[in-house]
Amino acid sequence: MTFVKPIFRHPKLPKNNLGYTLKEYEGAISNLCAGCGHDSISAAIVQACFDLSIEPHKVAKISGIGCSSKTPAFFLGNSHGFNSVHGRMPSVATGANLANKDLVYFGVSGDGDTASIGMGQFVHAIRRNLNMVYLVMNNGCYGLTKGQDSATADVGSKNKSGSINPFQPVDLASLALELGATFVAQSFSGDKGQLVPLIKAAIHHKGFAFINVISPCVTFNNNAGSTKSYDYVREHIEATAKLDVIPHQEEIRVDYPEGSAAQVTMHDGSLIRLQKVATDWEPQDRVSAVRAIQRARVNEQILTGLLYVETQFGDLHDILQTVDTPLNKLQVADLNPGAGELTRINASFS
Repeated sequence: MTFVKPIFRHPKLPKNNLGYTLKEYEGAISNLCAGCGHDSISAAIVQACFDLSIEPHKVAKISGIGCSSKTPAFFLGNSHGFNSVHGRMPSVATGANLANKDLVYFGVSGDGDTASIGMGQFVHAIRRNLNMVYLVMNNGCYGLTKGQDSATADVGSKNKSGSINPFQPVDLASLALELGATFVAQSFSGDKGQLVPLIKAAIHHKGFAFINVISPCVTFNNNAGSTKSYDYVREHIEATAKLDVIPHQEEIRVDYPEGSAAQVTMHDGSLIRLQKVATDWEPQDRVSAVRAIQRARVNEQILTGLLYVETQFGDLHDILQTVDTPLNKLQVADLNPGAGELTRINASFS
């Protein structure tokens, strides 16, 4: 059966500051299972980019292998895209970002693609503070190969076949914090009201912005006993705060009672406002964020929201002290300093 997305859109659809409707941010029709949480995440990305009036051709979507890595075909169809091999998305994203830092980079991955075969690359993308949104669609199983437990499956959880997972899980949010990620968030695919602002904040962040999204697999991991099922997540979710993002172009006004809210100014002047819900948690204190996650785990809760953000540390281009002009736009005259300059550099080593 062939599905064709209708061309017609209602003429009075809302438009953003570019004059675009959501149609300009959509992609192909999804061929994932009906009800898959990954499609909800794709819709959240579409909404975030539309709201921020990001030009689609200034976005690069890079993925690895897995159900999650298929999703870039289903959003921002007018953007750049590259589907790499299993677990190797971060190195491709690094090369692309070094060549052209003017693009917004979305790295889309899964729990298998990141927490198993891609773990080494994940670690070094964080270490380099690569300027990208790294989004993991985490369902705790390998959906493309019939539902085996992935490295993020919780100990004691039961998969569809009835097997009990005996291994401790890789907690990606905790790991990202320990490795020094400068933006760490966690969310649920069924909570668009939280996920859209988180994606907006991640886009504004200059550096490695990690979002771990619990995204139930409706075919292989939505059964009783699974800790990644819709029912389990809804019953155990705990939000850190209500999040709002105010772009730099708008007038910024904040008026909260003392002690009830936090605000974080991003590199570009945009503001993240956090109406605090969780107690004893500070979004700009890495140790506080780690403790909040650990307390939630002890209480059998899934902590969601913006867990940690650091806006003082430079991204990879700042660390390497690259020029302001994207490297792919440099001309021969920029790259060849001439014989005289080369002689001066060589003389400095003598």
